Amino acid sequence: MTLSEVQNAISERKICVLIPTYNNEKTLKRVIDGVLDYTENIIVINDGSTDSTSEILKNYTQITVLHLPENKGKGNGLKIGFRKAKDLGFNYAITIDSDGQHYPDDIPVFVEALLNENEDVLLIGNRNMSQDGIPKKSSFGNRFSNFWFWFETGIKLEDTQSGYRLYPLHKIPKKYFTPKFEFEIEIIVRTAWRHVPVKNIPIKVLYDPTERVSHFRPFKDFTRISILNTILVFIALVYIIPRNFILNFRKKSFKKFIKEDILESEGTNRVKAFSIAMGVFVGFLPFGGYHTLLVISLSVVFKLNKVLAFIASNVSLPPFIPFIIVASLFLGSPFVSGDGDIFNQEWNFDLVKNNVLQYVIGSLILATSMSLISGIATYLFLNRVNPEKN
Repeated sequence: MTLSEVQNAISERKICVLIPTYNNEKTLKRVIDGVLDYTENIIVINDGSTDSTSEILKNYTQITVLHLPENKGKGNGLKIGFRKAKDLGFNYAITIDSDGQHYPDDIPVFVEALLNENEDVLLIGNRNMSQDGIPKKSSFGNRFSNFWFWFETGIKLEDTQSGYRLYPLHKIPKKYFTPKFEFEIEIIVRTAWRHVPVKNIPIKVLYDPTERVSHFRPFKDFTRISILNTILVFIALVYIIPRNFILNFRKKSFKKFIKEDILESEGTNRVKAFSIAMGVFVGFLPFGGYHTLLVISLSVVFKLNKVLAFIASNVSLPPFIPFIIVASLFLGSPFVSGDGDIFNQEWNFDLVKNNVLQYVIGSLILATSMSLISGIATYLFLNRVNPEKN
């Protein structure tokens, strides 16, 4: 794209550039000047800098500058910047760090990538962390972050820690829970959970130890990031993954579901059989209304077929519950002392309440037995229908 084409696209798409900064007096002017080659739609968030940042910013009357009285973290600065950008009528915000590692002349890369998309997208610059000159701790931290982002969203990226990004301002969450470096993980995970595509685009990067100032505190910030990922993983397993699965399942016709998700779904016949066996096992256990959450989460952890496991777990649907209770109490009766003969007792809720141990033992026996039977039967059936997928 030519310079004029980039400038026109920035104006038409209402794109601004956010520059959060904290004590980066060595590189701030260079970054702002580079961005000004493309647009004056710049918002600088001075996050309580104590160096000459405020003096440098006095020379840029054509841009928007927000001075925060004290340093509260990059995440807090970005949140304030996003709110200001929306108040000014912008639809997208490109964020670029002020420490000099990002090249402003990569702005056209973001603009062109946005123009090539048919929907709003969150773009993250891919710094190619395997190249020479990248600190090993940064490369390791990025791989660590990439793995958890994939686990939490199902999206594989090569760089999830780059601060050079393009955000669709009206698609990102309105409220956040983290104020510092971990904010940039929270926002991409929660935006992906809103069904907004998150993609990498190639950018350049400069690591100059003589001028780059990093405010990342290895122990404190890594601990905060680890706590955040623990929370996000829990939410993904108990809510996001089951929610997405159920939404996708409802969109398909029964015929299409049978064809694509059972006969032609990914995985060998053995994996499919294990998936159904696991679903049946969970379905027969006394977990109340938590079967779906449990079975989908276990399917993700053990890389099984989520659709088949979900369908199999529905043996616990209400019409089948009385039969499951009777069978569980019957199978558990030989293992408890006292009056274990359920057929000589009055049938009501107290029957199960007074025979909890008998019911639990029986349900484990029933779940294990039916799981083995259904798994073996499924494997034999699929091996006959699709023998090439063993």
